[in-house]
Amino acid sequence: MKLSEIAQRLGCTLEGDANLEITGVAGIEEAEPGQLTFLVNRKYRSGLSKSRASAVLVANESVPNSMAALRSHNPYLDFARAIEMFHDAPTYAPGIHPTAVLAKSARLGNTSHVGPYCVIEEDVTIGERAVLHSHVSIYRGTKIGDDFFAHSHVRVREGCRVGDRVILQNGVTIGSDGYGFAKKPDGSWYKMRQSGITIIGDDVEIQAHSVVDRATIGETVVGRGAKLDNLVQVGHACKVGENTMLCGQVGLAGTTKVGDNCILAGQVGVAGHLSIGDGAMLTAQSGVPTDVPAGAIYSGYPATNNLEWRKSVSVFNRLPELQKELRDLRAEVAKLRGDS
Repeated sequence: MKLSEIAQRLGCTLEGDANLEITGVAGIEEAEPGQLTFLVNRKYRSGLSKSRASAVLVANESVPNSMAALRSHNPYLDFARAIEMFHDAPTYAPGIHPTAVLAKSARLGNTSHVGPYCVIEEDVTIGERAVLHSHVSIYRGTKIGDDFFAHSHVRVREGCRVGDRVILQNGVTIGSDGYGFAKKPDGSWYKMRQSGITIIGDDVEIQAHSVVDRATIGETVVGRGAKLDNLVQVGHACKVGENTMLCGQVGLAGTTKVGDNCILAGQVGVAGHLSIGDGAMLTAQSGVPTDVPAGAIYSGYPATNNLEWRKSVSVFNRLPELQKELRDLRAEVAKLRGDS
């Protein structure tokens, strides 16, 4: 594909040889002649001069004379679109594998693909163009929209609701029992029946081995366009807002409310019954014991305003030096006072 065609399809400004033949896409360090790469993170800026790529998607940074440039307002997004020009998504023919088990009352779109050893229970409804890989289990009473894509070993539990264009990666569980136990007089635990459901909005993607628990009563909700990374835990009755990102190993205790357009970086833990405002960002490994205002950036444990946390970390790193200074000052004061 000629570079001029790529530029036109992406809406980028081309600098360099318009007739350059591009055969694929790759990262800066791995790219070969004939390939297109991209630059977003300035950490990799020095690597661009060493790259063998023939062209680069870039914003305003300078590029080597030997390399053509596609100027973009959003190089990362345009690189994502460029990948699709060279790598088609797998397609799956409609049909039901003979080893799959479908209840008579289950209803699937005629264009659905159901792989080996899937189980679809009573009163399930699944829309058009669904793809269920092997060993997917859909429990009774579940309602799922169009363009559902479930990789192997996905489980969607009883009565849950899943919107359109939802992608569930390997091992995801939707609607597992919430962590609810009441203490009995003898000290043992009484399991609370988890009578609620889980609702997954349109255009949500949940990645491998993540779990969204059902509510004890009511609903656990993951809003439209939200993205959950691997090994994320969403507790019972939580509400996750639209277009919010929960990165790897994030854990939300029960009844947590996370607003729209939030980012919770890796290993963030949020105590239960808290509210995180729209547009808030929690940096990696933050522990959150209190509500977070809208638009705030919080860090550390206990999580606090990012600027305050950075100042505290700076002081913490100097504690040995400050302790020595304090010890010396005490000795000097004692000397001036004539203390023994």
